Amino acid sequence: MRQPEPHEPRHYELDGDVFVSPRHLAGTTAVGDAGLEPLLALGWELRRDELANVFVTAPDRKVRLGYLPEGEDDGLWRINAYNDLFAPPVWGVCFNDSCPTEFVTAFTTALARAYEQGPDAYLAPPAPGTGDRDPFLAVVPLIDRGWLFERPRWNVFAIRSPDKLACLEFTTGDLDPEAELTTRDARWHLWAGTSAARPAWYATASTDTPVPLLTAVTESVSDPAPLPRWREETHSYVRGLARLTPIVPPRPPVPTPLDVRRAVASRRPAALPAVSVPRWSTTSRPALPGARR
Repeated sequence: MRQPEPHEPRHYELDGDVFVSPRHLAGTTAVGDAGLEPLLALGWELRRDELANVFVTAPDRKVRLGYLPEGEDDGLWRINAYNDLFAPPVWGVCFNDSCPTEFVTAFTTALARAYEQGPDAYLAPPAPGTGDRDPFLAVVPLIDRGWLFERPRWNVFAIRSPDKLACLEFTTGDLDPEAELTTRDARWHLWAGTSAARPAWYATASTDTPVPLLTAVTESVSDPAPLPRWREETHSYVRGLARLTPIVPPRPPVPTPLDVRRAVASRRPAALPAVSVPRWSTTSRPALPGARR
């Protein structure tokens, strides 16, 4: 994975031969470019280590992203933000190696937008009842699309998708800040599958993760539009629970009467150029003198 040159378009389209629905069962694309693109477009620094892990750092060094295919666990994407470069992260987010890439891209796109607004946007912690910082806003996209609240454990509130195969959990009370950054024991825990213990994929966000960044993810996860994938790369687990619809190339548009007239006109022979030909008449000039042919 290389960093695009300044003159190159920074756009990566994810394609496939089937649409997967619901999208929370699509799984990863195993391509990280789309998730990195929003940050690289702002000129964030990209570097790699000898194991092919990729690290992207903001110009002010206060936000860092790690794309870690050779990491110590299944946390493929880890994004941390800092008030102080020499202090622990203020907030941290993790997407595991099976998480649909589009959800990561939704987060990094919102992060890029917040970074352009300044530290008050990308370091602002949730604050109940305070405008766009109210954590309840993060679940509004889910509520609007039919997800239902549950109470799986005494200190956990959850909201689950209509098909019961995706869930967002919010843990109340005090949590260990270090554990939030390194384990699944975080304030926000989003997962898909039939069991939280062995999910198809998961994502976590620590207590002070800005609400607009969380909302971007829940908006993407609950979007009813299917996601494109290659059939042979979809896990058997997905095939058993999701709907796979072949992607049919679009048919050519039906020609309009004007299109037909233009096509017919284009096939007609070109008109001969106009030539002035004198007609024979009794008033023609006499022949010039000379040898008869």
